[in-house]
Amino acid sequence: MPLVNVVHGDKLPAAPLNLRVPSWRVPGWAMAAWWIGKGLVSTTVFLIRHWRITGPAATVGYLLHEFGPLGTGAIAATVAVSLGGWWRAHPASFWRFAGFPAVATWRRVWVYRRGWLAAMTTTGLAVTVNGDRYIPRLVKVRAHEHGDDVTVRLVAGQHPDDWAKVAARLAYTFRARAARAVQHPKRLDRVVLQFRRVDSLLRTVAPFPVPAVANLAALPVAKRETGGVWHLRLTGTHVLIAGATDSGKGSVLWSIVSALAGSVRAGLVQLWAFDPKGGMELAAGAPLFARFSFEDPDAMAGDLEDAVKVLRRRAAALRGRARQRTATVEDPTLVILVDEMAALTAYVGDKKTRDRIKDALSLILSQGRAVGVHVVAAVQDPRKDVLPFRDLFPTRIALRLTEPEQADLILGDGSRDRGAICDLIPVALPGVGFVRLDGSPEPHRVRFSFHTDAQLADLAAAYKPEVTA
Repeated sequence: MPLVNVVHGDKLPAAPLNLRVPSWRVPGWAMAAWWIGKGLVSTTVFLIRHWRITGPAATVGYLLHEFGPLGTGAIAATVAVSLGGWWRAHPASFWRFAGFPAVATWRRVWVYRRGWLAAMTTTGLAVTVNGDRYIPRLVKVRAHEHGDDVTVRLVAGQHPDDWAKVAARLAYTFRARAARAVQHPKRLDRVVLQFRRVDSLLRTVAPFPVPAVANLAALPVAKRETGGVWHLRLTGTHVLIAGATDSGKGSVLWSIVSALAGSVRAGLVQLWAFDPKGGMELAAGAPLFARFSFEDPDAMAGDLEDAVKVLRRRAAALRGRARQRTATVEDPTLVILVDEMAALTAYVGDKKTRDRIKDALSLILSQGRAVGVHVVAAVQDPRKDVLPFRDLFPTRIALRLTEPEQADLILGDGSRDRGAICDLIPVALPGVGFVRLDGSPEPHRVRFSFHTDAQLADLAAAYKPEVTA
């Protein structure tokens, strides 16, 4: 409706409001200088940021100018021969300083950067605010023998868990076998995407050498996905091993037994074995065991109650004197091995015997760590109605599981989102599982060593206790 003025009843058109915006005239030479300076700065930043590409290109250009095509070709051939000789003479240093940096540059440009915008958009990691789209910045790519570590700067409001939830989709996008997202060790505003292109755990892991005296704080039991050995800390903890049928729980148990065998022979460690399935799994190591129960539930309950007596005697001896104990031949560390925990806690027919077993295990799990009584137990079903004291196992190992939710039951909430895809471990890879390292919320993939029947027989014969209980 048009504005009007009313004067003595007459309607007059309103005069338009005249607003003058102040303006400044910028000379043309100043604008030109501004754009030239901005272009020079942008070009310099680009050349410095992509020095692995611009440096060799500039070098080639200089050589062509100075020596021509023939001279440049001769220099290139000399460099190629030198690199080949370096690779043959010392492959480790070649790949560290030349090979992997070149691969990282190639993949950053032709693999990640080309599909970065589409990947961020389709996975929901790109953020739109008031029509402006913000894309997480690709900061760095580091290549190694197992794949790539891609460092990304987070957009404001993002959390590493947001990336962990879409890590599997990013792996498919960038043609990797697997991927997971972890917090950058130094920068809180960055996340590291670990893309695995080579599976180093496809081959069976041979048994590790048996230490003369076991270091309970670092037992060599498995190979890590990134190379090297994963050491299990048994000091001050109990260990729960969860896995479906034929997932390799026996490999974990025997890897631990093998790592302890030297101290078993020396009398510093005693193994009490419980095999409710009739002794089929643990019978091969019978000479190593101070006690071996496999048939009678009542006898198993009695042995566990004897372990409680050992626990109480040691606690009384240490009370008021020390908070940590040292194993001796007279008073060795006691390790209780259970092949199928559910057969003891849920499947024993006699209720009275079952209650005795539960009471003894509850005491051992809650009080045994400080006095050198440790439980290493395997279970197929990790639900609480089957294993009511699951939370009393500080150290947990998750092998192949049947349901996605079970990874979180074993390793903690959010573990599957962080990469512990236990339900997707192939049946053909027994002994492969996920563990958590001390101080790290991210699960790590490992494979435990495998012992043949002949190797177990040799182990039992070579390391049977010199001092009997």
